[in-house]
Amino acid sequence: MPEPVLSIRDLTVEFKTEDGIVHAVDGVTYDVFPGETLGIVGESGSGKSVSMLAVLGLIPQPPGRIVKGEAVYKGRDVMEMSKGELRRLRGGDMAMVFQDPMTSLNPVLKVGFQLTEAIQAHNDGVSDAEARKRGVGLLELVGVPNAEQRFDQFPHEFSGGMRQRAMIAMAIANSPSLLIADEPTTALDVTIQAQIIQVLRTAQEETHAATILITHDLGLVAELADRVVVMYGGRIVEKGDVFTIFSKPRHPYTVGLMESLPGLTVGQVGLQPIPGQPPSLISLPPGCAFHPRCSLSNGRVRCRTEIPMLRDTGHPEHISACHFHEELEGYQSKLVSEPVA
Repeated sequence: MPEPVLSIRDLTVEFKTEDGIVHAVDGVTYDVFPGETLGIVGESGSGKSVSMLAVLGLIPQPPGRIVKGEAVYKGRDVMEMSKGELRRLRGGDMAMVFQDPMTSLNPVLKVGFQLTEAIQAHNDGVSDAEARKRGVGLLELVGVPNAEQRFDQFPHEFSGGMRQRAMIAMAIANSPSLLIADEPTTALDVTIQAQIIQVLRTAQEETHAATILITHDLGLVAELADRVVVMYGGRIVEKGDVFTIFSKPRHPYTVGLMESLPGLTVGQVGLQPIPGQPPSLISLPPGCAFHPRCSLSNGRVRCRTEIPMLRDTGHPEHISACHFHEELEGYQSKLVSEPVA
């Protein structure tokens, strides 16, 4: 197996607020390998985006604080890099597509200028003409129509889908080895979402980058990811390859996420939402953070008192943080059920 592009170990991030300490990320560990797409899923507030912002040095300190952990990128711990080194890394070897295409671009600067700025900031000696040619080519690559003319337009002249395409073009401008896409289809209609999925595929083929896909959209994960990390309450609760996660989930939270999606076959029962609300990251429940919402727990003492550790499920490279994950053996996800004739 090749060396991971990024290796995160025991990452813990906190925020100090008037109400108390927010434990946003708690002991997160995972790797992402060259050419693969790693999906990170979970509800809002589960710690998905914060873990990546911490790696990129974009956590405001204060109120944020990286308590412990390391993020080794190409043999170096990003957490120990200087601000100058991080600036050179961001947008160059490591790039991010942020979740809101409507506000990610500077509204008073032309799209082409912002694109060429990203190119010239990381490539000394590139002329304006060369940068423009590269920028127009990137807009064409991600499917922006009339790229030559669009290059000289302002963000307000772009639709939401085209702004997201421009953001992806900017992210891959310097052929990064790690591409992070944070909720890349948020606020886009369904047809545009499908187009953005194809653009992300094209971008990965162009750069051969390892990709981290942060999302709450399991359909997007099924379409793009090779492996999946499921987060809840700032912790990883399940991890495995995408087929195993979707066909043999071994954590009640993962099952709940799947059951709350519409099925694809005829005659299925309606949506089954996860009861209750995600926990407060200021005061997580004792024991398993998911136990107040868990149908498998049934009030068992162990769930209420003991934090479950990630352990093997018996399937290759598949781990779950559930005391009783064996009881989910035999569960069949409706998302991979055989369609009714």
